[in-house]
Amino acid sequence: MLIYAKQPINYIIQNHPSKIKTLYLAKEIDKKEYSRLMKMGFEIKRIPSDAAGAMCKNASHQGMLAEVEAYELHDYKTFLNYEFVLVLSGLTDVGNIGAIIRTAYALGVDGVIACGVKSLPLEAIIRTSTGALYDTPFAIETNVHNVLNDLKMSGFTTYGADMGGKDIREIAIKPKRALFLGSEGEGLSARVSSKLDEVVSIKMAHAFDSLNVGAAGAILMDRMRR
Repeated sequence: MLIYAKQPINYIIQNHPSKIKTLYLAKEIDKKEYSRLMKMGFEIKRIPSDAAGAMCKNASHQGMLAEVEAYELHDYKTFLNYEFVLVLSGLTDVGNIGAIIRTAYALGVDGVIACGVKSLPLEAIIRTSTGALYDTPFAIETNVHNVLNDLKMSGFTTYGADMGGKDIREIAIKPKRALFLGSEGEGLSARVSSKLDEVVSIKMAHAFDSLNVGAAGAILMDRMRR
């Protein structure tokens, strides 16, 4: 797996250096920093900028790329003993997914399940989560209804985000809880919403259309944490 850009790579260097196989440097760095990196236990290679661009298909690599160990997906059924689970139903945008995973890790979510997809580009999600995916149990399960049923059977109270839901501030959140977020364009399906214990929303101070799923998810996760 190839990761690029300073922020995610620096996070992995700081928190998971053993995950790095080879660090590629396409720009000069401070000598003390280079000396420190040489002691980290992974291989370091200096490469020309055009070679770095070719490796990441001319994306903005900021002079740093890294070959890292593959992320191992979890079985979502191992999450059934957790207290706080996030379910992404139909989300496919890796920028949104990465930002949500970063927020979920910061706010104490125990595990994240992506539903409605067969696979996702995990390299991109590691990058857009700024490396936080390595610290977040993450599972993919195509059928959201299987996930919903298993969570409910395991004692979770299920909450879903929708503009027409109850104000999240007025709801007493149960200790074992799962938050469902729908896709940007369509939100949660009517079938999923009908099976949830509570449909919740963020009441706006001013007339406004809606927040994007990343911003809304962050507010809801914060208000649902213990």
